[in-house]
Amino acid sequence: MSEAAPVVPYNKNNPFLAAITENRPLSKPGSAKDTRHFVINLAGSGLRYQPGYSLGVFPQNPPVLVEQLIARLGLDADAGLALPDGRTKPLRRVLREDVTLNRVNKKFVRAVAERLPAGRRDELLIVSGNEAALDDYLYPRDCLDVLDEFPGASFTAAELVASLSRVNPRLYSIASSQAKHPDEAHLTVAVIRYHTGGRDKKGLCSGFLADDAPLNARTLPVFLTPNKHFKLPDADTTSVIMVGPGTGIAPFRAFLEERETRGATGRNWLFFGDQHRATDFLYEEEFEAWRRRGLLTRLDTAFSRDQAHKIYVQDRLREHGAELWRWLQDGAYFYVCGDAKRMAKDVHQTLLDIVQQHGEMSLAAANEYVSQTLMKDERRYARDVY
Repeated sequence: MSEAAPVVPYNKNNPFLAAITENRPLSKPGSAKDTRHFVINLAGSGLRYQPGYSLGVFPQNPPVLVEQLIARLGLDADAGLALPDGRTKPLRRVLREDVTLNRVNKKFVRAVAERLPAGRRDELLIVSGNEAALDDYLYPRDCLDVLDEFPGASFTAAELVASLSRVNPRLYSIASSQAKHPDEAHLTVAVIRYHTGGRDKKGLCSGFLADDAPLNARTLPVFLTPNKHFKLPDADTTSVIMVGPGTGIAPFRAFLEERETRGATGRNWLFFGDQHRATDFLYEEEFEAWRRRGLLTRLDTAFSRDQAHKIYVQDRLREHGAELWRWLQDGAYFYVCGDAKRMAKDVHQTLLDIVQQHGEMSLAAANEYVSQTLMKDERRYARDVY
C-alpha cells in the first residue's frame, strides 16, 4: 500500500482561500484618513504565525474598472484565455484577478503607441522614449487613462493581457496574536483613495479589501511571511519599547496581545502618533485599557495636527530620552514599524542623538552602539518599515 502524499503547505504559490469576517473603521468621522480593521478567518488552513509576521494578500481589480476597460476595447468578457498551467479562464476573471490595472506600466504604454495612427503614435513614443518623462507620465495613470488620452488602439484579449503586469501580493503586518485568536489574523489597513484623470481611484489591495472583497466568503488568497528579526524577546521578563505611528501600530497590538496572553512581566512602552487624537487614535480603547491594567507601562502619543507646531513620535522620544536610555541600559528591545522614507529615518537619528547625549558618547561611538551593538550584535533594535 503506497503512502499518502504529504500535504502541500499554503504559501505564495499556493495561497489559502480565507474569509474576511470583519471590516470596520478605526479612524473616526472627520478624519482625513480611512483606516480599517480587518479580521481574516484562517480556520482549516493549519497556518501558524508569530507576532511580527506579515500576511500576504492577493488583491483584485475593481469590477467597474474591469468592465470599463473591456467595453473601451470592445472585447468579449467571457472569451477564454489559456493560462500557463494549461487551464482556460474568462477574460473578465483574468483582468480581475491576475493583472494590474490601476498602475499602468511601460510595456502597456509602448503597446498602445504601436497601435496608434502615425501622428498620435509619435506623440506617445516621444514620452515613452524618455525614461524620466515616462515615469512622470505613468505615476498618476491607470490603463483606462492612457486609452482615454490616446484613443484608437486595438488589442486582442491575449495582446492586452500580455502587455499588463502580473498582480503582486501586498504584505501587511499582522495586528493580532494567534495565542489569543487561534483561527484569525487581524490587519490594520490605511485605504488609499485619490482622484486623477477625472475619476476617483483607490489603492489596489486596500481598496479591494475595503470596498470589493465580500464578507464571510472563502475567496481571499492569503499566505504567511515570517520575519525572523522582528519578534518579541525570548524572555518574558525583558522590557520592550515600541514606536508605531499610524498603521505601524499593527505589530505592536500583536506584541501586547501575546505578552498579555503569556503573562509576560517585562515592561512595555508604546509610542503612537497620527494626525488628530479625536479621529485618528487607532485602537485607543484597547491601549488605554492595557495602560490602566498595567500591561502598558508607558503610553506616549504624538498627534501632529492638534497644535500649531507639529509634534511627531521622534519628538516624544527626545522628550523622554533620559528614561529611554535607562531602559536600553537595562536590556530593553527597541522596535520601529511604519514609513521608511521619513519616520523611520527620523526615529533612527533621534535614537542616535539620545545615545550620544545620555550615554555621553561621541557621534562615532553612538553610531557603533546603535548600528552595530543594538542592531547586529544583540539584535535589540529591529525595524519593520515600508
